[in-house]
Amino acid sequence: MTNKAVEKILARVLTGDELSSHEGVILLQQTDEDAIAAIRDTADQLRRRQAGDTVTYVINRNINFTNICEQHCSFCAFRRDSGEKEAYWLNWGQILEKTTDAVQRGATEICMQGGLNPQAKINGRSLPYYLKLVETIKTHFPQLHLHAFSPQEVEFIAREDDISYAAVIAALRDAGVGSMPGTAAEVLDDRVRRILCPEKINTATWLEIVSTAHRLGLPTTSTMLSGHIETPQQQIHHLEQLRSLQKTARDRNYPAAITEFILLPFVGQEAPKALRRRVGRDQPVLADALLLTAVARIFLGNVIPNHQPSWVKLGLFGAVEALKWGCNDIGGTLMEEHITTMAGAIGGTCMEVETLQTAITSIKRPYAQRDTLYNLVVKKDEKQAVSS
Repeated sequence: MTNKAVEKILARVLTGDELSSHEGVILLQQTDEDAIAAIRDTADQLRRRQAGDTVTYVINRNINFTNICEQHCSFCAFRRDSGEKEAYWLNWGQILEKTTDAVQRGATEICMQGGLNPQAKINGRSLPYYLKLVETIKTHFPQLHLHAFSPQEVEFIAREDDISYAAVIAALRDAGVGSMPGTAAEVLDDRVRRILCPEKINTATWLEIVSTAHRLGLPTTSTMLSGHIETPQQQIHHLEQLRSLQKTARDRNYPAAITEFILLPFVGQEAPKALRRRVGRDQPVLADALLLTAVARIFLGNVIPNHQPSWVKLGLFGAVEALKWGCNDIGGTLMEEHITTMAGAIGGTCMEVETLQTAITSIKRPYAQRDTLYNLVVKKDEKQAVSS
């Protein structure tokens, strides 16, 4: 494929047209430096048009409440069996203590996910346990946004209690969950999933649960775990399904939709050996992640305008570089992060607000704090200044 053909594709995209799946694959397969630079510049132009120049961030805390899990995903270094030396399961007091600390440090969001622990029940049922997790936080801090429980966790609760996905989502929503992480997506292709996460929900189930959340008024994020065994064709197929899901939410006037797309490059340093050997490296290839970041902006930007890199997986330098390849958000402070760190990530587990602000300033872009749903956070002193 000549550079002129790539230029033709990019020129058409800049007029507002959508990238086709075939064109997306063409862009991902480029190796010529000039072609890749043109893809980067196009993604950056679209980012400016679709999301503006301001780089946003959220002050949040991750709480991974347990690493005890019934599943054995081939990439996961986080999970443990009950009774194993490094297994843990936070009690209500520990969760409240972590939340209190987060609020004192300015958090507007708690992101809560955990392993699939069959013992996590109250009176023999899973849903009451998860509702108690929500209640533990929301009773004391009703103002906090709770971004919690992936589609996989929803399926787990529904399966354990023999109830519908909709019943689980509605109960969590009514208890105070504000949005659902779009994790457990990995790559939405069952040929990949059979190798990567054979015990996890399949593609159709993930899509069904996320669409049900949108229908019931619960916003979600969306993710892709990239850079392992998937092909460019499968990466684009994944993006195509996210785009279709978002269009469904809009066309049917659902009260919620996808708020952002986050690329999660594979970190394999501590992953199970079989997948490590197959992938052949321990850390993400930054160049590959950046090209996919740009193509994701080009492919999804018309319907999902907010794109975020993972500083945990790419390091802060890589995440800042991704801001030039189509990203408009740098993510959250996290305060603690276990899942990727236990896999051997080098990005760290906590980021100070000032560090994020300095990083954004280094590329001469303005910054702003946002909440989970991308509303800008205006502090009290700023309100007074505006009103006066």
